[in-house]
Amino acid sequence: MALRKNVKEAMLDAVPSLRAFAISLCGNIDRADDLVQEALLRAWANMGSFQPGTNMSAWLFTILRNVFRSEYRKRRREVEDVDGFYAESLTSLPEQNSRLEIVEFRNALKLLPSEQRESLFLVGASGFTYEEAAQICGCAVGTIKSRVNRARSRLAGVLSIDSASAFGPNRKLARSQIRISPAPIGLDR
Repeated sequence: MALRKNVKEAMLDAVPSLRAFAISLCGNIDRADDLVQEALLRAWANMGSFQPGTNMSAWLFTILRNVFRSEYRKRRREVEDVDGFYAESLTSLPEQNSRLEIVEFRNALKLLPSEQRESLFLVGASGFTYEEAAQICGCAVGTIKSRVNRARSRLAGVLSIDSASAFGPNRKLARSQIRISPAPIGLDR
């Protein structure tokens, strides 16, 4: 009991010096007080590792310095983001939406006639020119253009795509903004 009382008194006696040291490390009084408090809590929690008869102040200063360095390393990796814009840019969308969209797209492709699907794959997915696709299919260039156009139109209808702004993760939001946008000034709806 007497040993514990002596340890407590030694810790309390070191507080002003610890505070001054903490202020010199971080330059902020509030943060320095937090550092001292954290160092004292860690010292108290790890009292079993303190060797009686050694310098209590030196032990506490070492703990305080280690706490400061740990927080410094942690804060160095942090990015100040008061408005939350950076954190918002780091969000990752759930994968199930993409998977569902792919399944929906595959099902829509199955609804196309084989000539349209073939023409769309050649021009849209494989990157062939209309002329090359026409040569592969053995038909006129105009026929390929017509098939690709009809395939795209039908896919857009099946997938309920009104415009290019309907693509992406916020497709429903984009659609709602398109529908409720106000009419230009001077024009009535």
